[in-house]
Amino acid sequence: MFISESDLSAIWLTLRLATTVTLLLLLVGTPLALWLANTRSPLKGPLSALITLPLVLPPTVLGFYLLLFMGPHGPLGQLTTSLGLGSLAFTFWGLVIASLLYSLPFVVQPIQNAFTAQGTHPAEVAATLRASPWDTFWHVRLPLAKPGIITASVLGFAHTVGEFGVVLMIGGNIPGETRVVSVQIYDHVEALEYGQAHWLSAAMVLFSFSVLLVLYVLQNRQSAGTPFANGLRYGP
Repeated sequence: MFISESDLSAIWLTLRLATTVTLLLLLVGTPLALWLANTRSPLKGPLSALITLPLVLPPTVLGFYLLLFMGPHGPLGQLTTSLGLGSLAFTFWGLVIASLLYSLPFVVQPIQNAFTAQGTHPAEVAATLRASPWDTFWHVRLPLAKPGIITASVLGFAHTVGEFGVVLMIGGNIPGETRVVSVQIYDHVEALEYGQAHWLSAAMVLFSFSVLLVLYVLQNRQSAGTPFANGLRYGP
C-alpha cells in the first residue's frame, strides 16, 4: 500500500488547513484589497510592503518570529494563556495564523488588481442610481471583481498546501495536529522511505500542475470575454 494511514491523516489535515485559511483570507483580504485599491493614504505604501513581505522573506524567519510571538512568553502567547486557551504554538490554530500571514499577498494582490482595473466609473454609475456604498460594493464592485477573487482563492489554497518552512517552525511535527503533507514527505525522506515520498511528491506535482492549468484556463476565458463591459444595473 503506497498511501499509509499517516499519509492520509497528513493529506486530510493539509486540506482542512488550506480550506480554513482560504476562507479566512477572503474575509480579511477582500476589504483590505478594496481599501488599497481606493485609498490615497500615505499608509498605503508601508502597508502594501508589509503585506508583500512574505514573498521575499525566508519562511523560517517569519516562522521564527511568529513562534516567539505565539510562544508562552510572547505577547499573543501570554494573552491566550491568560484566557485559558494555552499557547498557540504547535497547534492547528497556530498553523492557521501563520498561514494567514504567509499566504496573505497571494490573496490580496489579485483582488486589489481586480478592484483597481474597475476604475471609478462603476461606482459613479451606481451612485447616480442612488445606490449606497454598501449596495455598490455587494452588487457592483464585488461581482466585477469575481475573476480576481477566483484567482486569489486558487492561489491562496495552493500556496497553503505547499507550505513547509513556516508550518514546520510553528507546528513542529505532531501527527494528526500539525503534520501536513510537506512535513510528511520530509519525514519519509529522512527515514529513507523513498517509495512513500515519491507518491506524495508526485501527488503534489500533479496538484500544482492542475492549479496552474486552472488559472491558465480562467485567464483565457477572462481575456476572451469582456468582464467589465457588461451593463451596470442597480435595483429592479
